[in-house]
Parts: sequence; structure tokens; C-alpha cells
Amino acid sequence: MQEDEPAVGYYAPVRRSLTEPILLAGTPRSVAILNGTLAAAIGLGLRLWLVGAVFWFICQLAAVWATRRDADFVDVVRRHLRYPAHLVAS
Repeated sequence: MQEDEPAVGYYAPVRRSLTEPILLAGTPRSVAILNGTLAAAIGLGLRLWLVGAVFWFICQLAAVWATRRDADFVDVVRRHLRYPAHLVAS
């Protein structure tokens, strides 16, 4: 038997949790935690409850919208910010 051929009779299931991103409230976990932390800092730290709640709501809606379009948008934005601005096509 060659190395490239799969072994006959063996089955290896792949769970969905290994291939899907970890979401919290419809957004990537790190974005949801950052969003909640910033909103809590505004609401509790500055004592601007309404501003903190509105900030959280708007940022959460934007993050959910971006996640629905591309679940890996955080990695795409990080990669985009890593490239220097002088490589822009003109």
C-alpha cells in the first residue's frame, strides 16, 4: 500500500466545533469581550450609563454584521493593518 492512499475500513469523524469559529453573542469571542469591556468602562468608569449602552449596542450590531459577512473578519483586519501603506496600488 502506498502512503497517499487512505487505509481501507477506517473512518475518522470531524466535529463541527473544530471547523467553526468560536462565537459569543454572534461575534468572535475576543471582539465580544473587548466590546463589553469598553462599554462597561464607559458606563461604570465614566458614569455615562446611556452612552455605554448605546456604544455597546452599535458596536455589537457592527460586529454581528461583519461576522455574518465573513466569520474571520478579525484576522483579515489584522492582516490588512500589518501591510505598509506604500504598497497601495495606484
